[in-house]
Amino acid sequence: MAMQQILNCFLIDNNGFILVSKIPEETGKFFGAVDGSVMTQLLNMGMFRRVTMYDYQAMCKVPYHHHSGARPLLSPIYAFVAAVKWLISDFLIFLLEFNISSFWHSDNLADAHKHKKHDTLQPCDTEYPVFVYEPAIKETNGLIDCGDCQKMFVAQQIVSSNLLLLVTDTVCDCSVFPPVPMDAKEENAQDCGGAAGISVCPTLLLLPLVLLLR
Repeated sequence: MAMQQILNCFLIDNNGFILVSKIPEETGKFFGAVDGSVMTQLLNMGMFRRVTMYDYQAMCKVPYHHHSGARPLLSPIYAFVAAVKWLISDFLIFLLEFNISSFWHSDNLADAHKHKKHDTLQPCDTEYPVFVYEPAIKETNGLIDCGDCQKMFVAQQIVSSNLLLLVTDTVCDCSVFPPVPMDAKEENAQDCGGAAGISVCPTLLLLPLVLLLR
């Protein structure tokens, strides 16, 4: 087996993102998502450190949850009532967009079109990890115990740059180590006062239909 087939070479920046790789699809990805075993070892050795950042102007999807904290999530009655409310509201939206008055006034015909549903967003605070290279450590190497084998790696800073050259072997399977995540975590995307929900009155749901038929 040729040497180039048993070694992986990466050029990564000081935040751990891959700039150059033998596999084009890996370019631009976070190295921890590609090789969790080596990234975990670099963190343990202090070559990289994890910093938590906060975004106080993020927009998060509104979670779909029940109105009352005391109401069971799997209540059949609640599920039936929720389904009926959804059908009524969806039907009224269809009537509003179809313009039901056109049945009696042919000179004011409006074309119907499908209502597009969009995800509702609300302001929220999110936290997310950032990985930063420690320039005091110029180079390091090690062996990672992966159970049935040991994985070798070498990391070295490129002089006068914020880049690192990282070489790992491909012979040892280190999939026992999970990827190092960079997913953002929502802090307060939930609505306040979840136990005191607001219900829509059925009479208000029928009001647009009455106005159209006048």
